[in-house]
Amino acid sequence: MEEKTNQEHRPSKPKKRLNKWKISSFTLGLFLILSLTMGEGVKFSGQLSEDEVSETALEFINSALLQGQATATLNEVTTEKGLFKLLVTVQGQETPIYLTKDASLMFINAIPMAEVTGATTTDTQNTQPQASPEVPSSDLPEVEVFVMSHCPYGTQMMKGMLPVARLLEDKADITFKYVYYAMHPTQGEVEEQLNQWCMQTEQEEKFYDYLTCFLEDGDAERCYAEVEVDTIALSECYERVDQEFEVIANLEDQSLWLNGRFPLFNINKEDNEKYGVAGSPTLIINGVKAQTGRDSVSLLNAICGAFNDAPEECNTELEAVQPGPGFGWSSTGSANNAACGV
Repeated sequence: MEEKTNQEHRPSKPKKRLNKWKISSFTLGLFLILSLTMGEGVKFSGQLSEDEVSETALEFINSALLQGQATATLNEVTTEKGLFKLLVTVQGQETPIYLTKDASLMFINAIPMAEVTGATTTDTQNTQPQASPEVPSSDLPEVEVFVMSHCPYGTQMMKGMLPVARLLEDKADITFKYVYYAMHPTQGEVEEQLNQWCMQTEQEEKFYDYLTCFLEDGDAERCYAEVEVDTIALSECYERVDQEFEVIANLEDQSLWLNGRFPLFNINKEDNEKYGVAGSPTLIINGVKAQTGRDSVSLLNAICGAFNDAPEECNTELEAVQPGPGFGWSSTGSANNAACGV
């Protein structure tokens, strides 16, 4: 019964639609902003002290946003432009968080309006799908999704990308690759990525089904059985690739770890160096880093904008819901550029 419940939260079957996706909305690219209410049950009177707002913000971030997938810690709190500015670290990455004085609104990555020139907020009607200006077009877009298998934001990207990868499977070259170091070795991240690489390479017809299952709760053994993975072939590939790239040797010898903290994962090392990949997730389209939301609609639009001639599949209706970070198909999240990285 439990498996049936989990499956109900998986992405629904794509539906054909009209060219509504061609209508582009105003986006801020790298400067994504998140506005959140801190909860209806929290009542404030007047302004809060720095200690009070820090405690309230951390409780909200850890309980409502991260939901046990990671823990946010506070480094510093100051006042800037009439707002509280908190420097918060999650998974080794420091992020500025801005809050109103009564802690009723939270903003991630506030944008200085004086530094933005020539920008408008008017939606425009386009006759062709639009990608980022710097992403070149091609007949067969090459899409490379760099992740860490247990990074909450990597799994968020994978959940958003899977429906798109299934839809464009025969139209675009979409590959999941792995960041050159792992940040979650105690969770089995290194071994899981090695298995995923082998499955994608040698049992490609089962890979997307496996990922859909794995992203529910991270239970690889259950998913091997559910998807009927050839575990003998998987084990043979695991051993062969491990010897070639010394994956487990790098894991077991901490003196080889990046900054003495993170084991190296060199299977996709050359591609990491080629694109300057620094964290999970990183999206590359036609050889260029692409900035987009992690929901399926945004990802579909970004890839479809990289076609010389977009196929009919680009008119398919997908769920515009932003997946939540971490495991589980039922959770939703807000648009953000958070990542696992050093």
